[in-house]
Amino acid sequence: MNLHVVILAAGRGTRMKSALPKVLHQIAGRPMLAHVIDTARKLAPQVLHIVHGHGTSELLAAFAGQELDWVHQEDQRGTGHAVAQALPLIPDAARVLILYGDVPCVREQTLATLLRAQETTDLAVLTTRLVDPQGYGRIVRGPQGFVDAIREERDASEVERSIDEVNTGLMVAQAGALRRWLGQIQPHNAQGELYLTDIVSLAAQEGVGVVAVPVADETEVRGVNDRLQLAGMERIWQTREAERLMRAGVTLADPARIDVRGDLHCETDVFIDVGCVFEGTVRLAQGVRVGPYCILRDCHVETGTEILSHCVLEGARIGEGARVGPYARLRPGSELGDATHIGNFVEVKKATLGEGTKVNHLSYVGDAEIGRGVNIGAGTITCNYDGANKHLTRIGDDVFVGSDTQLIAPVSIGNGATIGAGSTITRDVPEGALALSRVPQRLREDWVRPRKKDK
Repeated sequence: MNLHVVILAAGRGTRMKSALPKVLHQIAGRPMLAHVIDTARKLAPQVLHIVHGHGTSELLAAFAGQELDWVHQEDQRGTGHAVAQALPLIPDAARVLILYGDVPCVREQTLATLLRAQETTDLAVLTTRLVDPQGYGRIVRGPQGFVDAIREERDASEVERSIDEVNTGLMVAQAGALRRWLGQIQPHNAQGELYLTDIVSLAAQEGVGVVAVPVADETEVRGVNDRLQLAGMERIWQTREAERLMRAGVTLADPARIDVRGDLHCETDVFIDVGCVFEGTVRLAQGVRVGPYCILRDCHVETGTEILSHCVLEGARIGEGARVGPYARLRPGSELGDATHIGNFVEVKKATLGEGTKVNHLSYVGDAEIGRGVNIGAGTITCNYDGANKHLTRIGDDVFVGSDTQLIAPVSIGNGATIGAGSTITRDVPEGALALSRVPQRLREDWVRPRKKDK
């Protein structure tokens, strides 16, 4: 199928009241335009043409390295003019699918249906039905059900205004016919612009049976013009994600209080509590439980692990049957083995922890390799940074590290060693040894605490 996709993304978006181009405002953590591009790519087009006009540098930076044909619309003369800018590089025999960069929720299946409908004609348009169609162009059908015209509300008769089927702007056409029709449209309207919708009546006048394809879910074709609509579209997107997860066997404590801002992949019997945010690529294996108000970014969590409330996890891999939190932070490069415990107010960075190892309270573990069955006491710090470089701490299996210990890297602790509480370890500790570095305790039984003098 010789398919070319043209995405219109040249509008200034003045109602957003923002210096950022409208199509770069985000839905689910990504620009609206990115969602449209992703959907279009699923249709396997030969070329994706992006018609842009405002914020060129920001747009090119946001999609740097992607295989896209950027078409600049110098003058903003309407949607018909915008599509015409992309046509010089599209052969007459191709099919042209026209999408909008501020309509991010349209589904691949809907566009595939539209493409199939156009296989027997030169033009097909996507429509929807609204309870209140005010402000939308009405779909005027002829006796045989084909579309004769798209009538803007200001130009519609009373009978036409009663029509509840409206134009979405999305359509597909044969490139040669599209080129011919665009060459005939005139700016005979209050805006003095070249309207893409005018090609419908031109096609009908030629005897083309213009097919209308209604979409049942009108939220698919909603556009975004201001921040209120942006927020509404975000909820539409998140509702879809919540429904997808629940159908896949995930329990959500409240489907209205989850934010998926990337790709969340869940196996069955996962439980997600309220207020959680998922970014990047997150994989949760069977039976994982995520407590309230957690943030997971680019993480992989294995079977049966529990993430307790208010944790922030980024770039981490967690084994089976582990427990993390509450109030824990895992930074990139953290790899936790099976049955590990990371407790409250613990931070782990670029460290591997072996099976059964526990760091339960108020500790920092960074740039470390820790074996199996290790217990890290409260207040322990791996001092990995000397002011210029990072250094590694190595801890063997079955090591006990007492509370309030500082391990000054680079340092190694052998298997089965014990570090007494309150120690500062600057040299390697051999296997099975006890290491202490406490200052001797001193007592003065006759000591009197100072008191404030009376005024």
